[in-house]
Amino acid sequence: MSDRGADAPIAGRQNAPSAHQLHLFLTLAEELHFRRSAQRVFMSQGAFSQQISALERRLGVPLVERTTRRVSLTRAGAELVPYARAVLTAFDELRQAAERHRDAAAGRAVIGASEAVTAMPPVPAVLNGLRERLPGLDIRVLRTGFAESPQAVLKGEVDAALVFLPVPAGIRALPLATGPRCAAMPSDDPLAGKDAVSLADLADRPVVGLSPGVPRVCRDYWSADPRPEGGPVRRTSHRVTDLESLLSLVALGEGIGFVPSLAREMYPRPGVSYVDVTDLPPWTSALAWLPENGDRPAVAALRQAARAALRESGGAPLHV
Repeated sequence: MSDRGADAPIAGRQNAPSAHQLHLFLTLAEELHFRRSAQRVFMSQGAFSQQISALERRLGVPLVERTTRRVSLTRAGAELVPYARAVLTAFDELRQAAERHRDAAAGRAVIGASEAVTAMPPVPAVLNGLRERLPGLDIRVLRTGFAESPQAVLKGEVDAALVFLPVPAGIRALPLATGPRCAAMPSDDPLAGKDAVSLADLADRPVVGLSPGVPRVCRDYWSADPRPEGGPVRRTSHRVTDLESLLSLVALGEGIGFVPSLAREMYPRPGVSYVDVTDLPPWTSALAWLPENGDRPAVAALRQAARAALRESGGAPLHV
């Protein structure tokens, strides 16, 4: 076996790139500007540049071409970008897997919750039922945007989640409650004073855009796309992930949004009016989990508590 020497590129673990360096490299690959890249990661430009140089030494190839006017990736740098992303993704998955095992060993459950869903029946009864079944369980609630919780389930960031349907393929869901949706619109909109409108009445109103990171099935549902008449839905260029951000843009006159009618009581906002929409499908809240996690003690107990709460209310999802 040949000895490449302690300073040879990637000679051993001590010379392997760090996750931090790969993150900096991907930031530079996006910005192609050292000062802007350093600002994004809250570093001085000098320290940022030193880390990129150290990464190049560890890999044994130049990654960027630097001139006084521009920064560009070398051929090797461009080719290594997807590998760097894959490594960071693997690091993140490793961390999440370790956290799941640590939480299980510690008797801890992380439950995702979309917006204010934890205050909506029968969720309080479900959580109380979980505490009764596993009194020593440390329950932690991770609050997310109203359309982000399914992603948290898919990524393994939570053991289960309280979400709004629909959810992407691969997630199991138990419906808990249902109710009408309405349109959130600027208070100075001519339709804001009406008791109810139809989707056809709103055909020319742009809908505040959701982030591309939100699953497509969720984006389409919360944008009421497609419309009954088959007409196009115009979304704004915004990329919101939560109801607070959406309502702020509605108040500024940037567009409208379709939200649970409960938002009237839970999210009153100056400049925002809520108007019933006669032909808008209802919202449904649900308990969601991955099939492979269904038999974990905390998830199994949560499912049992949810079914018990539904039985007490008549067996069907509550109409709220």
